[in-house]
Amino acid sequence: MSMQSILVVEDDASLRGLLQRLLSREGRRVTVVGSGQEAIRTVQEIPVHVLVTDLKLPDIDGMAVLERVLQIDSKVIGIVMTGYGSIDGAVKAMKVGAYDFLPKPFENEVVVGLIDKALEAHRCREHKQSSRKAVREQYRLEQFVGTSEPIRRVLEFVSQVADCDSTVLIQGESGTGKELVARMLHFNSVRKDRPLIPINCGAIPENLLESELFGHEKGAFTGAAQARMGRFELAHGGTIFLDEIGELSPALQVKLLRVLQERSFERVGGTRTIDVDVRVVAATNQDLEVAVQQKRFREDLYYRLNVIPVTIPPLRDRRSDIPQLVNHFLKRIPRGRQTSMAGCSSDAMVCLMEHHWPGNIRELENMIERLVVLSRSGTIEASDLPERLQRRPVSVDQPETHFISFSDQGVNLPREIEQLENRLIVGALRQANGITSKAAQLLHVNRTTLVEKMKRKGFASKAQGCSVS
Repeated sequence: MSMQSILVVEDDASLRGLLQRLLSREGRRVTVVGSGQEAIRTVQEIPVHVLVTDLKLPDIDGMAVLERVLQIDSKVIGIVMTGYGSIDGAVKAMKVGAYDFLPKPFENEVVVGLIDKALEAHRCREHKQSSRKAVREQYRLEQFVGTSEPIRRVLEFVSQVADCDSTVLIQGESGTGKELVARMLHFNSVRKDRPLIPINCGAIPENLLESELFGHEKGAFTGAAQARMGRFELAHGGTIFLDEIGELSPALQVKLLRVLQERSFERVGGTRTIDVDVRVVAATNQDLEVAVQQKRFREDLYYRLNVIPVTIPPLRDRRSDIPQLVNHFLKRIPRGRQTSMAGCSSDAMVCLMEHHWPGNIRELENMIERLVVLSRSGTIEASDLPERLQRRPVSVDQPETHFISFSDQGVNLPREIEQLENRLIVGALRQANGITSKAAQLLHVNRTTLVEKMKRKGFASKAQGCSVS
């Protein structure tokens, strides 16, 4: 743990000395200065965790010192001392960003206790900022696994619309990664430092969902012992993610429509209108156009939600991404005392790429976790797969393209070549029953060249698992 740093700003030399002696202990560095300008210079030169400043200083007042220090480092915890009994000054300091105020004269125990709390608050603030940074890093567009054409279009969509405030409707089968896309939209937008509040509209009973969305007042219904904020209020300034939006009841569809139109609502049992600044991202695995035709979903709400639509492709439409996804999951899933798996054998990878994957990415991730736990060696072999995955279909639904048309944007030639190479390798391995030497002959390349390509793409050769072919 780094040394805790406290800066005391006090023009009274005797009080400076007292505070330095009182607050100094092992693991702490206490710096004392007599003016506001000295304090600002100190914060620019050394890290400061807690600032204790007098409100009245000879050059600039403590309020200005606090404001400037927080501009330099927003994590600093500020405490303002006042000997003038000025409640107004203390209130103003709190508005500027002070953590607390300390009226003079004070008891030594009170000062020590307040500094201990302030240092703990700094640790929490630092941890929170670090966590937010880590989350933002996790949802950078570059972190998305996959380079296939369908997923490239999704990433282009996210980069284009992330910074706008329009409502987005994400559609796709269960397990395709709709929530991941919603999180990427949020953490790549100007709202990334504000809350992202998710709610699964299909997982909460209808009689509770209204309260979850809009909150309730005390006594609004049996058990409402106190007022409670809903998800829309909690998301103020940020994004609300409405998953399984197709499950909303007709009554709640009406109320949601009003929020989308007016950006305001009332809590359950309340009369006060609450305004919210929130971006709405909704998701569904249903075909909402069909639901509208069948009168299960309001047409006006559908058009309000469908401002910017995007459809996430199923895994069977992006099979060339499977080796990357498998590699990604193998690195992420722990395997007891072993640090990692060597990879996936070529014949096992062929089986994985030819499976239909009705559960999409979620099913693949769960399958890889199961294989990691049950694998008898450091490599996933075809024999480790469930029987239903070992049965290979007669043909793969990746028809060859004889005539290619170009959009105005053209194509990414290196990416297209990479995907074609993946398909050719998989086809050769399938025909050669996973034997790399035979697959290399079919591809008219050296066996070592093929093995190196397979390693780079996340395939494991039989040499890594059992025998060298």
